[in-house]
Amino acid sequence: MLSTRRGLSTAALMASLALTAAACGGSSDGNSGTTPDDGAKKGGTLKLLGAGDIDHMDPASAYYQTSYLLLRAVTRQLLSYPVSKDEKESVTPVPDLASAEPEVTNDGKTYTFKIRQGAQWDTTPARQITGADAERGFKRLCNPVQPSGGIGYYSGVIVGMKEFCDPFAKVPPNAKAIGDYVEKNKISGITTTDDSITINLVQAAGDFVNIVAMPFASPMPVEMNAYIPDDPTFRQKFVSSGPYKISKYVAEKNIELVRNPAWKAESDPLRKAYVDNISITQGSDEGPVQQQLQAGTADMSWDTTVPVANIPSLLAAKDANATKVGGGRIDYMVFNTLSPNNNKALANPKVRQAINYAVNKKAVIQVLGGPDLFTCTGNVLSPPILGYKKFDLYPTPDCAGDPAKAKSLLAEAGFPNGITLKYTFRNRGKSPQIAATLQAELKKAGITLKLKQVNPADFYTQNLSHLPAIKSGSWDVAVPGWSPDWAGNAARSFFVPLLDGRLFAEGTTNYGGYNNPEVNKVADQALAAATPEKAAELWAEVDKKTMEDAPWVPIDNGRSVRYHSKTVGGCTIFLFTDNCDITNVWKS
Repeated sequence: MLSTRRGLSTAALMASLALTAAACGGSSDGNSGTTPDDGAKKGGTLKLLGAGDIDHMDPASAYYQTSYLLLRAVTRQLLSYPVSKDEKESVTPVPDLASAEPEVTNDGKTYTFKIRQGAQWDTTPARQITGADAERGFKRLCNPVQPSGGIGYYSGVIVGMKEFCDPFAKVPPNAKAIGDYVEKNKISGITTTDDSITINLVQAAGDFVNIVAMPFASPMPVEMNAYIPDDPTFRQKFVSSGPYKISKYVAEKNIELVRNPAWKAESDPLRKAYVDNISITQGSDEGPVQQQLQAGTADMSWDTTVPVANIPSLLAAKDANATKVGGGRIDYMVFNTLSPNNNKALANPKVRQAINYAVNKKAVIQVLGGPDLFTCTGNVLSPPILGYKKFDLYPTPDCAGDPAKAKSLLAEAGFPNGITLKYTFRNRGKSPQIAATLQAELKKAGITLKLKQVNPADFYTQNLSHLPAIKSGSWDVAVPGWSPDWAGNAARSFFVPLLDGRLFAEGTTNYGGYNNPEVNKVADQALAAATPEKAAELWAEVDKKTMEDAPWVPIDNGRSVRYHSKTVGGCTIFLFTDNCDITNVWKS
């Protein structure tokens, strides 16, 4: 998985299968099962060290794990997740800005949230967060400058969302026009009062509480209408609702957080905010980061995991500061099916199937950390997700590739002399070694990879998710990763953002532009399924139909190892960042 995507531990995902679908679980104050704070200390500066930057600061478009780590500290949602060592509780949405669990009526199609009093914006003067602020969070999702990569969770789910979004896409991309559209137009399915928001759904959705708990639709103050979504000025003027605010942001270098004077501890059941300051320094790779963590000169990693060479000794020593993270994640090679290169070769399923046979998954797994942490896969879905049924349409001996089979299929597709593809990868972490490994292995099948390295912050935003880069063929293949956006009944969080071509737009997470109406049709049926059993049956069908088209080479399911320094107390992994929750740790 990417350090840029949040993930859930396998145990957490399995625990979540027992959760009921129609309402939030856990206590109404969000404190049930939270990590004990024995020995907690107030004050000090928490130092994080890592490689790259956030993808976006605007919650509407942010989708990196690192972005979520930051947003945990400076934004709040109607519902969110407690940090808890209890697996079931850690994946159960609980009230955050909402004062209680939502009132669910109309046969599961209407949700009403009351806004918690005392929750404030860091404005001058500080002011109460309102239902209109919550509504604005939903409206901004489809802005014409930085539309949300998760828009499919809302459009077609909330009544009137699509009708609101379609004209919004044509609004001039300037702050005034965007702000005017947001304030002067309504989503017909959303109504508000000063202290409440009511959301009507097209059909009952058992995972709607999980959708609400994601940062995408975080409430937004009207003051932010003065800036183009996520542009440099937006990032400098960001208004906080969380326990910290951003005092300094220098792209690709550092982020500094200080206490938010408008935040009231009694209004926030989920964040203790022990440290006074949080300092994030970028530009280091995983090796130097690990050295500083073990030396105690840095407290936490920002976006790096433990180097493969260090993992065996740390696990053998049962080092309490080393934690396996992830689960439900998948690494995969994605094909740019819209690339004009090689006479649109990647639009041909037979070419994509050939590459599925050519990839040596075993070799990639060795780079990632070995078979103790990673298992090869042929599925789109990951094992704990409802609907997963193991299969492999392109099996090779020991998952090590079959160059002869790949060459044969390439010849059938019209490439008897092989093919050359542009491979884009990040220049940090394990990505360069994965690129070199794939280049060597695919060469055996007559496939030449022309390597292009980019910095981590640009990997998605300027390449995989950037429509001009996709359509011009500036890349043909790449290896991203994905984790479920929530637990259990989470197949929606794979197929909707990654493979539903009807949602293809700038900022897409359907990087290769894949679209199959037949697959979409069955996925729609799965989303509307009356029972979990029926949904599981349909998602399994979607998984297999998708892989018949081979828009990906699924490579592995697995986990990584995260490390924090002995200088950190109270570290419980926040499962949506695969890291300690920076709002609940202290300096020991």
